[in-house]
Amino acid sequence: MATAVLNASQLYRHADLSLLEDCKTTRDLAPLDDIIGQQRAQSAVEFAMSIRDKGYNIFAIGRSGLGKRTMMLRYLKRHPQQQTLSDWCYVANFDEPRTPQVLALPAGSGAQFKKEVEKTVLRLVKALPLAFDNEVYYRRADKLKTQLAQRQEATLAELATEAKEKHVRLTINPDGDYQLTALNGEEPHTEESYAALPESERQQFDDSIRHLESRLRGIVRQLTEWEEEFSTKQQQHDEQVAREVLGHFFKPLKDEYRTIAEVRNFLSAMQKDMLRNLDIFLEQSEDQLGLAYASLEKKMPRRYQVNLLVTQDSQAAQFPVVVEENPTYHGLFGYVENATFRGTVFTDFSLIRAGSLHHANGGVLLMDAIKVLERPYVWDGLKRALRSRTLDLNSLERQVSLSGTVSLEPQPIALDVKIVLFGDYQTYQLLQYYDPDFCELFRVTADFEDTMPRSAQVEGSYARFIASIVHDNQLLPCDNSAIARIIEYSSRQADDQTLLSLHSANVANLLRESHYCAKSANARTIRAIHVEQALNQQEQRVSKLRDQLMQGFSNGTNLLNVKGSAVGQINALSVIATSDHQFGMPNRITASTSFGKGEVLDIEHKARLGGKIHSKGVWILSAFINNLLGKTQAIPLTISLTFEQSYSSVDGDSASMAECCAILSAISNMPIRQDIAITGSMNQFGEAQPIGGVNEKIEGFFDVCQLKGRKHTQGVIIPASNVNNLMLKKAVVDAVAKGKFHIWSVEHVSDALSILCDMEAGHADKRGHFPLHSVLGTAAANLAILRDNDKG
Repeated sequence: MATAVLNASQLYRHADLSLLEDCKTTRDLAPLDDIIGQQRAQSAVEFAMSIRDKGYNIFAIGRSGLGKRTMMLRYLKRHPQQQTLSDWCYVANFDEPRTPQVLALPAGSGAQFKKEVEKTVLRLVKALPLAFDNEVYYRRADKLKTQLAQRQEATLAELATEAKEKHVRLTINPDGDYQLTALNGEEPHTEESYAALPESERQQFDDSIRHLESRLRGIVRQLTEWEEEFSTKQQQHDEQVAREVLGHFFKPLKDEYRTIAEVRNFLSAMQKDMLRNLDIFLEQSEDQLGLAYASLEKKMPRRYQVNLLVTQDSQAAQFPVVVEENPTYHGLFGYVENATFRGTVFTDFSLIRAGSLHHANGGVLLMDAIKVLERPYVWDGLKRALRSRTLDLNSLERQVSLSGTVSLEPQPIALDVKIVLFGDYQTYQLLQYYDPDFCELFRVTADFEDTMPRSAQVEGSYARFIASIVHDNQLLPCDNSAIARIIEYSSRQADDQTLLSLHSANVANLLRESHYCAKSANARTIRAIHVEQALNQQEQRVSKLRDQLMQGFSNGTNLLNVKGSAVGQINALSVIATSDHQFGMPNRITASTSFGKGEVLDIEHKARLGGKIHSKGVWILSAFINNLLGKTQAIPLTISLTFEQSYSSVDGDSASMAECCAILSAISNMPIRQDIAITGSMNQFGEAQPIGGVNEKIEGFFDVCQLKGRKHTQGVIIPASNVNNLMLKKAVVDAVAKGKFHIWSVEHVSDALSILCDMEAGHADKRGHFPLHSVLGTAAANLAILRDNDKG
């Protein structure tokens, strides 16, 4: 028989901090640089970060609470990559106003460029009007006007003299029109005096006036040409004055940015545009210039502003690492705002706003995969940007509607970014199956582990991991007792003495709550007692359902015996899980027999309350019993099997050993001890198989025994393969150490049957016969009697 009674040292593994000899608190420990216990994921991240080619983005897989994001941020922070970064600006495109121009500047120089350009423009706003408001400019302008006036007056005077010789007067009426009038001496003819003239004189006047009008039209055309010539000269004069002023102010800028061709070309284009639009600087009408100057920031022409979209710190060694908590389309890809001025809605390049991809350009952007997939159009937009490696800031509204609203089409920005998506296995598998682009764009999978092997060296690293959390959250330092207790808690979370849990969220929450308990006690360090207090408070908050169910055992509502013995009745163990808590709960399983055809009637399955795995377990134990007792002849019994007082679904095969023992007890009519509970799965050969939740199951039966009355014979049977999973609470370990509670490990269901019936289960000899004074021997004898009676 492979049965072992476990001692207290096997029920709980204490932390070994012998490698931390010089450590008194977490202050003496250096924070952990690497991703603890995640060598596979860390290797994948290092590989992806070292390749800048398209498609080598990362999908980090793991359950929630593993601290994937925190560990990734810590790794990226402490392992910076060499990357050339740029500041990005949008400026006016003076040739195509609807297509704002993008400028790439060396990291950290964008703010200075914006400041210098806008400072220059603000100085020009003052300097240009002053250049046109001085005596030199006025003398030159007056000279041009005088020359024009003299030429006009001389030509008109010549025509007036010629007209006077022909007794015709040239006058200019108030509307500015020229008029030729026949003279009667020194005064113009009236209609009556003109009509009284002889026909020959009137004809002579008409001929003279027609000739003079012809001359006048030619002179007017000449005057117009001279005015245009004057206007051209005046404009050239203005441009010459403005060019001198602009050249003076733009020269330092051009010299400073002479090595950046795009910037120098932009400054030249701005200078030319200012020459073409001098009225923006010289016009005094507020109504005409209001829209040109309408700005949310500065009192300067909007077209000459610089929209600094993204700026990087040139002194920082770290490339940008951005965490996007809410990846909406506009939040990720940027957008163009609208502004209103005196009832007019308008937009331009200065209203372009950056998104997370702009800020992460040249670095890493971290997002939750589920949130990305939930937001409309975000996944498609992200794939489009990663494929093209450009950020094309187009209006989402225009893409998804039939509206013909005029909008901007900014020049795209070159995109060089690593995307890290965090998700679980289900999300990863769905994307792989349904989206053919996914594997092309996310070629690297960082698979995060749930647990890590436990050893003294690993516990030392885990202590540094605890120190990192304490440091990052600015908590009180933990002394060695607290470090040890948290490591032991982590092992309990992993459900294995040989493993440590990597669910950093649970450890961080425990540390924060322990910090609160220590602060409440005015302690300067977190000690084990504070960790225990935090754990007790956690359990108290979430244990309402367990307390309600336990109350049923204390008042007798839930029928369960923890003393005596009974035939076909056994105490099995199960785990009840809520969203934030799981606990063990004993259940009574009963088996009854009646004459039949050797069938096992699973009442849970018949009532459609049994899950598929539970049904499989029942069929496996049926096969084992048939192989054991019905190898040569059918078992002439129908066996009914059920979970008593179970009104919800039952699944899993962890009760199959208990069910098998109950059935064999019913067949053999041998009573089963009720002071013992059992858990464990089995195969067709009766071998015990490991199950989950073994700690909770043992503690659940221990608590019920305390409620219903303790006996020193009470205990639990578990599979031998579950011994390494034991990290029991202190009350159970102490009870075992004092001999007041027992835990047996078994390798075969027959071993469990021997303990439960206080009799050897029995092993078949070469002829297949069992010893008479054994459980199986008694069962075989009872079946033989039934077969004989059936034949008779």
